[in-house]
Amino acid sequence: MNGLLSRVVVPVASEADAADTAAAFAAHGADAGDVTLVYVVEKAGGAPDKAGVEQREAAAQEAFDTFDAAMPDVTVDREIAYATDVVDGILAVAGDVDATAIVFTPRDGGRFVRMLTGDVAMRLITEADRPVVSLPHRAGGDAEGDDGSPEDE
Repeated sequence: MNGLLSRVVVPVASEADAADTAAAFAAHGADAGDVTLVYVVEKAGGAPDKAGVEQREAAAQEAFDTFDAAMPDVTVDREIAYATDVVDGILAVAGDVDATAIVFTPRDGGRFVRMLTGDVAMRLITEADRPVVSLPHRAGGDAEGDDGSPEDE
């Protein structure tokens, strides 16, 4: 497959986020070639981490398994990125796999939350060196999740 979706990176943050992203991916006919799921374990850069590395790796595997279960006909690679910044982690994996695009489903968050935590989706779109595809939520979908996705910084 050639084109925009021939080699995509799909960030996931939790089981709920992975399920929502897989549903949006399927609902919008996103027929991709190579898919690499990425879960970013955000390291605090010297400060105490919110959760242990083993706990974060287990959460990553649960998110990956959830995406796989929702899209059994799609073969995916799995990457856990360790970074002090979520966007940098996603972009590093996209560069490593030579992705043609980054595909994600933004999560809900009010303006106040974005001001306090940073708008990771906006940074991903403006700082990426390749196309970024933002899939709308499926009808009735909930985009809440845990740390590590484009909207959770």
